[in-house]
Amino acid sequence: MKKYVYAFHEGSTDLKPLLGGKGSNLAEMTRIGLPVPGGYTVTTEACIEYYEKGNIIWDELRHQIEEKQLELEKMMEKTLGDIKNPLLVSVRSGAAVSMPGMMDTILNLGLNDETAKGMAEITKNPRFVFDSYRRLIQMFSDVVLEIPKYKFDNLLETKKREKEVKSDTDLTEEDLRELVEAFKKVVKKETGKEFPQNPKDQLMMAVEAVFRSWNNPRARVYRDLNDISHTMGTAVNIQVMVFGNTGEDSGTGVAFTRNPSTGENKLYGEFLMNAQGEDVVAGIRTPRDIEELKEILPEAYEQFCEVAKSLEIHYRDMQDIEFTIDSGTLYMLQTRTGKRTANAAIQIVVDMVKEELITKEEAILRLNPNDLDQLLHPTFNEKALNDASFITNGLPASSGAASGKIYFSPEDAVKAKADGESVILVRNETSPEDIEGMVASVGILTAKGGMTSHAAVVARGMGKCCVSGAGELNINESEKVMSIDDQHFGEGDFISLDGNTGHVYAGQIETQDASLGGEFLTLMKWADSVRKLKVRTNADTPKDSAKAVEFGAEGIGLCRTEHMFFEDNRISVMRRMILSRSIEDRKKALDKLMPMQKEDFIGIFKAMGSRPVTIRLLDPPLHEFLPSEKADIEKLALEMEVPYSRLKETVFELKEVNPMLGHRGCRLAVTYPEIYEMQVRAIMEAAAELKQKENQEVIPEIMIPLVGEVKEFDYVKELAENVIEEVFEDYGITVPYLIGTMIEIPRATIIADEIAKGAEFFSFGTNDLTQMTYGFSRDDAGRFIKEYREKGILEKDPFQQIDRKGVGELMKMAIERGQQTRKDIKLGICGEHGGEPNSVEFCHIIGLDYVSCSPFRVPIARLAAAQAALRYS
Repeated sequence: MKKYVYAFHEGSTDLKPLLGGKGSNLAEMTRIGLPVPGGYTVTTEACIEYYEKGNIIWDELRHQIEEKQLELEKMMEKTLGDIKNPLLVSVRSGAAVSMPGMMDTILNLGLNDETAKGMAEITKNPRFVFDSYRRLIQMFSDVVLEIPKYKFDNLLETKKREKEVKSDTDLTEEDLRELVEAFKKVVKKETGKEFPQNPKDQLMMAVEAVFRSWNNPRARVYRDLNDISHTMGTAVNIQVMVFGNTGEDSGTGVAFTRNPSTGENKLYGEFLMNAQGEDVVAGIRTPRDIEELKEILPEAYEQFCEVAKSLEIHYRDMQDIEFTIDSGTLYMLQTRTGKRTANAAIQIVVDMVKEELITKEEAILRLNPNDLDQLLHPTFNEKALNDASFITNGLPASSGAASGKIYFSPEDAVKAKADGESVILVRNETSPEDIEGMVASVGILTAKGGMTSHAAVVARGMGKCCVSGAGELNINESEKVMSIDDQHFGEGDFISLDGNTGHVYAGQIETQDASLGGEFLTLMKWADSVRKLKVRTNADTPKDSAKAVEFGAEGIGLCRTEHMFFEDNRISVMRRMILSRSIEDRKKALDKLMPMQKEDFIGIFKAMGSRPVTIRLLDPPLHEFLPSEKADIEKLALEMEVPYSRLKETVFELKEVNPMLGHRGCRLAVTYPEIYEMQVRAIMEAAAELKQKENQEVIPEIMIPLVGEVKEFDYVKELAENVIEEVFEDYGITVPYLIGTMIEIPRATIIADEIAKGAEFFSFGTNDLTQMTYGFSRDDAGRFIKEYREKGILEKDPFQQIDRKGVGELMKMAIERGQQTRKDIKLGICGEHGGEPNSVEFCHIIGLDYVSCSPFRVPIARLAAAQAALRYS
């Protein structure tokens, strides 16, 4: 019989896929003797079967839960639902992958009208009991009964206004009793039923609700954002309640063993006295720095510091810890690997190597390559910052700098982003329901909450700038206005956030690129020492080329020459070439373009030094360089002094039904060989001039695109070599070069052995190869790929991550057949997949020589290549 429920003492970290991160860590903390309230975990397999069985708790699972509940009651000598000696529990979700704030929690389960009376008598603290009861009703109603939380929040705020108090803790026992009754009336009104009074029913309903929370919208958005599988399921943790809200010798908090923003090796966290755990992360009250606990409860503080240190040593990583102090006694409620900024992640692993906690290899494998993208975020220009208009200060919750227009709801933020706006989401505090608005924003500002609030944790995970707890702000979300003193800011007004200092400014502030150094360079040095794959860049300008070199690029794997023709001083010449009615006229236009192209290549070659540069000859169809709308055609006809009818006729002639499968790539060279002749001449003259005048060794690699027939390649190669010989003769020198092809048509992978007879390198254009293999248009697939993923037809978007089963098999075939003909053929990838970690790993596995990606993804590819080398060495 399958085991669906484990007591904490039966588990360990080895069972993480089954018990989830929270359950396995509670088990591990129990095993090593830390003060953990007892409990048990319902497995992720139970969650998966719950969905398979049609969203029901089946008899065997119910039986196992009841058995473990009885064991827990015997251990605690208390009973769920007992009036005289009631046991209360919490019910929390816990997937194998950390998803902070994305799923649901219920505290104080087991309270009802009768047990509340019993607890009040036992504890002699009825205020605490009815505070706990009103919390249960609100959480249970939100999570299980799906009654909007604001209906209870409004009643709570009304009660505080009536009593003229600011904090929940200022409400009296009588106030809380009245709230309990008011909350129960809301339940009756919304559901037509009384609030469930049977604690056993409460428990089963809560377990089922946690299972359902696995597929709530915010959880699915978070998993999509963080590339987490939708099929893992969540565990459910049932744990004996300990109470941080019994009075001023009780409290609750969240702490990290190191600073999650900077990586500093210092305890970092917050707590609230007389509160329950959700109060800290929800930002309902502004919490206090963990250091202040030393003065309030020194013994508990010292014990917590010792536990935190022992957990970091045990797990050999920075920990995110939740704790409660119940009447002076410390309890550990959770530990997990703490989420952190990329800066902090690098600082932590480098420090831990120095502290001999981990090895260099472990340090490399610890990091998520995609997180390095955070390091490349801009900061504010210092001069512009000095002139900026300061508004207020909050907490520096997530690093970076951002300017954008204010929007006060996630829905408005998403719409504004879709309209091309740069968005700052402004909220009193964020909640998991705000996730899509947070994704759409460049920065997040909240009036409430601390460094461990929902806004802070999620923003850090996303790599977005966030300022939280800007308490001087008055944010009226319904009226869409933010004010402080006599300053007012409405929807659409620009503000700027500095996530490194917590400062908020009016208007837009100029930003500057981040500078990379220190521990980042140390880590990259370690990564470069183990990786086998070279990392090149896709760059079309000297500026992009120089930036890529700064980030560690070892060459250019794709220079798209068509991008060079769209500048104002060139597009008109390009259009004259396209409109030419004779070869002579076309060559005249090309003669004007040639020196422009040559200057481009000289600039790129200079930026790259002696590094290899792969240049793709013109690829897109010619109609892309011409207007399509009538007004634009009329305007161009006037500018070029050609009849409108003639220009319209040319545009019509060049228009294609399916341009991505049409007259483009090497097919242009067959029809208009003079275009490729001009480009080859520009490339080789640029290389020859640099060698002749500046003694710079240049290694141009000429790439012929869209080859699907070997004779296409042979034709263009011969054409190119004839031009190259002319250039060498003109300059009286030779320059080393390669001629190869882009493998992007499925047929090319099949006849790769024939193509390799003439091609000295293959570069996989995986964008088009994916497009043609699937029969998906990459420009149109976005309309349905999302639904394919949601419905489980595709696990990943094949345009974002290489499809190993299909596209990957074609790549392997091309490599194998190409190497049969030419053993030393150079192999690379230049599609956008070249900077995606999973795809980089695949490229290592199949034996490519290099990957090529956009300049800002070069560090990501370097780290991913190192990880692949360590995993598959």
